[in-house]
Amino acid sequence: EGSLFPDTYFYVWGDTRKALILRMETLMKKAVAEQWDNLNPRSILKTKAQLKILASIIEKETGVKSERARISAVFQNRLRRGMRLQSDPTVIYALTGGKRLLNRRLTYADLRKKSPYNTYLNDGLPPAPIASPGYDSLKAAAQPAVSSEIYFVADGMGGHAFARTLSDHNRNVAKWRRKRNRVN
Repeated sequence: EGSLFPDTYFYVWGDTRKALILRMETLMKKAVAEQWDNLNPRSILKTKAQLKILASIIEKETGVKSERARISAVFQNRLRRGMRLQSDPTVIYALTGGKRLLNRRLTYADLRKKSPYNTYLNDGLPPAPIASPGYDSLKAAAQPAVSSEIYFVADGMGGHAFARTLSDHNRNVAKWRRKRNRVN
């Protein structure tokens, strides 16, 4: 995970698989280096590897481009405060090894699964990326939004509701559950 840059690649008859993979690896290294050079000085990230790991979590957390920098801010704020990331996609990766979709809701038992990737049980970032982050997620990891928010949850409309306090977060969770239960 995280070594191949996700993009559309054009190739011609005779191109080898090895050559295409090399192009994908080269583009990932270039994108990471570019974002590392633009790293916000207030970032908690210490290495390019950490940049790629955080970007991979952001990639899996949202498909909404406009939310990525804000999600990055939440994660960096949590890490700065010594809080766990508590990111569902890391638990899904722990359960599936990144080999398949989960195809069900996470359970409380899932959140207790022992794995170095489970950010509900482990402090800090997981040991490696959980996906191959795209350019927008790499940029968000390097340049988080300016925010004091430390929570977010799905809003039931494809995005997320963000909060600075646990009580506001709990209200957002209750709203999401009501929407989810109306659909089911």
